[in-house]
Amino acid sequence: MNLSYWEIKTWLTNIDFTIVGSGIVGLNCALQLKRRFPKSKILILEKGILPQGASTKNAGFACFGSLSEIIDDLKTHTEGEVIDLIKKRINGLKILRETLGDKSIDFQNLGGYELFLESDEALYDLCKCKKEEINKLLFPIFKSEVFNFKLNNFGFKGIKPNYSFNSFEGQIDTGKMIEALLNKVQSLGIKILNNTTVEAFSEDAKSVKVKTNHFDFNSKKLFIATNGFAKQLNISSVKPARAQILITKPINNLKIKGTFHLDEGYYYFRNIDNRILLGGARNLDFKTEETTEFAQTEIIQNKLKELLKTTILPNENFEIEKRWSGIMGVGKQKKAIVKQLTNNVFCGVRLGGMGIAIGSLVGRELADLT
Repeated sequence: MNLSYWEIKTWLTNIDFTIVGSGIVGLNCALQLKRRFPKSKILILEKGILPQGASTKNAGFACFGSLSEIIDDLKTHTEGEVIDLIKKRINGLKILRETLGDKSIDFQNLGGYELFLESDEALYDLCKCKKEEINKLLFPIFKSEVFNFKLNNFGFKGIKPNYSFNSFEGQIDTGKMIEALLNKVQSLGIKILNNTTVEAFSEDAKSVKVKTNHFDFNSKKLFIATNGFAKQLNISSVKPARAQILITKPINNLKIKGTFHLDEGYYYFRNIDNRILLGGARNLDFKTEETTEFAQTEIIQNKLKELLKTTILPNENFEIEKRWSGIMGVGKQKKAIVKQLTNNVFCGVRLGGMGIAIGSLVGRELADLT
């Protein structure tokens, strides 16, 4: 790239902090660094024209975990670990709402639902049996019973007549959230360079040399906030996980409101602008979906369309307007990785599909490592 003296001087000289990724973690990291070091020069590098990964491609669920998910987590985590995970999700959502305001992210507290397939008797019975135990476990956090069972009054087909409901969850407009974060960050003089991919970095005692697809430069500190793409920067404990999503055209008199999980959370849907947004089915082909390629597959898209037609909107005529995919970062443990990698390099990754809930908190924790 043929850079001028002015370009190098203005954008790439005397950089205190460089952040890789302009998603929810990277932007919150930048905000926290600016709070702590007001005179610092901060640069954010984003490989996409818009933020890539999952921050602008998710379903916009402001959730902390369905009843079946919490029950399942208790099989592989201690009670203390599960409580800590949920506390972090609640705290992260609180930070997000306080940072940007509910209006700017279109936060709506419509509640969260978990549906159970008629064929899944075992999961349904387990959740009904464990409900009181989970409510007791979460009572110190919420000071109220979180989960109860309600009658299916949305007209869903092929599911149990009762579903799990909690009144503490909500939904946001993902696009408005990122737009508000970008505006806040840029208003503080933090620079963002899009279409810039970090290919490698090396370190000496005082700084990090960053090699991108366009230029090389030095930064005093480097923060990796690429989540699903962390493996490309040699963070091997994070695996990419593609999530495929579709959205319908507007539907007249749509009565479905809230965020919904189905089949242990492998399917999820919500209302938005009189449409249904539906995603999931990664469990049909885990290996293929362990990728950083933004694409859709026939097996998953056909399943999502079938679910819309037979279960979610059985008595409605609908058209699918748009399909897309996002890349999450997952691993063996659900706890995010927020740690110092070397003297001047840090990472905040592996959000496990809970970026909306914990991204703001992880961003702050990442910044506070330095």
